[in-house]
Amino acid sequence: MEIIAYGVLTDERPLLESAFRESFPGSRPLRCLDLNLDRYTAPTAAGYEIVLSSVNDTLDAEVLRALADGGTRMIAQRSTGYNNIDLDAAEKLSLAVARVSYYSPYSVAEFAWALALAVNRRIVRATVRAHEFDFRLDGLLGRDFHGRTVGVLGTGKIGAVFARIAHGFGMRLLGCDLAENPECRALGMAYVDRNELFAEADLISLHLPLLLDTRHVVDAAALATMKDDAILINSSRGGLIDTDALVDALRAGRLDGVGLDVYEEEAGLFHLDKSLEVMTDDTLARLMTFRNVVVTSHQAYFTRDALDQIIAATVQNIRDHLAGRSGDNTLVRPGPRRW
Repeated sequence: MEIIAYGVLTDERPLLESAFRESFPGSRPLRCLDLNLDRYTAPTAAGYEIVLSSVNDTLDAEVLRALADGGTRMIAQRSTGYNNIDLDAAEKLSLAVARVSYYSPYSVAEFAWALALAVNRRIVRATVRAHEFDFRLDGLLGRDFHGRTVGVLGTGKIGAVFARIAHGFGMRLLGCDLAENPECRALGMAYVDRNELFAEADLISLHLPLLLDTRHVVDAAALATMKDDAILINSSRGGLIDTDALVDALRAGRLDGVGLDVYEEEAGLFHLDKSLEVMTDDTLARLMTFRNVVVTSHQAYFTRDALDQIIAATVQNIRDHLAGRSGDNTLVRPGPRRW
């Protein structure tokens, strides 16, 4: 059995290699590549039965067909989200697909709060100044979160942990989701519709999956509904926010601050060193000019605890595939190829 992994990060690589060496001792060593999987790199997977993909890989019909023609039989996505995979195409090609349906919700929720605090207390600007021995407090005025209203859009596992931390701050909790979470209700969260949440919250944090009906859930209309001094945090999926509309709102002097760990056009950018290249993404370049915006490179999940759980789940997904089993992580079961 031969396995190849794409989009492998420097800190992730030894953990992956060690786990696969112990879990599949009779197999050839796991091949780890730092490049992303797309139409140009798909030929490198020829001869590999199992492909480990990352959230920034492109697995459309063209790429999946190239993988299947090269001998790939399974795609093991090392993330919860899978909007980058054409599941219909995978099924037609008899490619099994699995994901990691669960890993530490604390990793993302805690990082979302790190963004919220950094934005509110101007920590990035203060740090840059301090490195230049400028210790003035001008422009660093923040607000207490205690007593203010937080809106949690998506109250699943991660949203619930975020809400629990907000409760510890002494905040009023508003939530919006298709199904109410009893754990959030027990914290005193009031469930409201989306527009009411946007209008009343001082801090809004997004914890939704990226689906057709959630894409650009924060659009120009939603931004216009928000308070002028609201803080917006997104550690979920970049496509939840219409970035052009967000730039327009910021240019108009609205919103107290924005913290983004994700960006809707992050593929081909995030997790890569682009410091010596010309930035051709005008929207991202404009976004980075605002002093009240903090952007990080999709790192909210990136803790040792979460990586260990992701790797363990990926190993189990492969074991299930080899045994002909399906489980909670299975997205597509292999069948007769129709292409």
